[in-house]
Amino acid sequence: MDREEQQSKETFSLPSTSPADLRGRQSVRATFRLSTKAIDALSVVAVQLGIKQKSLFDHLIEDLTVLEKIAQEYNTRRFNNLSRIQKTFVLSRRTLSCLETVAGTFQAPRDALVEYSIRRLLPLIDQERDKHQKRKALLSELKNHLKAGQAILDKAQNQLGEDDPVVFKLESMLAACKVAHNQIALFIDRAKGIEQF
Repeated sequence: MDREEQQSKETFSLPSTSPADLRGRQSVRATFRLSTKAIDALSVVAVQLGIKQKSLFDHLIEDLTVLEKIAQEYNTRRFNNLSRIQKTFVLSRRTLSCLETVAGTFQAPRDALVEYSIRRLLPLIDQERDKHQKRKALLSELKNHLKAGQAILDKAQNQLGEDDPVVFKLESMLAACKVAHNQIALFIDRAKGIEQF
């Protein structure tokens, strides 16, 4: 072993991972019977926050403390009265294992644990819907800003000529503003599903 390798081993020591840890991250498919509201909530939040549904699903279900609390407190009659449809999700093997462990320990249906875990997103959706409306208002202001900027550019071109350095700067500023406007408009358009939730 040369001196560089020896120094690296002395100053940089990390815990190793196990095959079980790696298998726990492996994706699996599982089917649940959930309300359309829960299914839509998962989809809307994933799009709104730019998170994969699998990551969001894993985050919600892997919280054992919350899952156990749901298992202890859910209302069987109210859950059974929900209109539910079958939906298959991709989740990690570890998440499925957590879900099955809590369901078995508390004799609670997996579907109920998933349904009420997803419902934790509802306050977040309310907040995001409010932000969405504010973003739309800001986009409208930005559109007006672009019109005003174009008017200034037109005036500068008429008064100073096309080759003036100030005109170049104004064109550059306006081009950057248009790019920002288009990206914001695209983001708002992708997130418009939250308006109907």
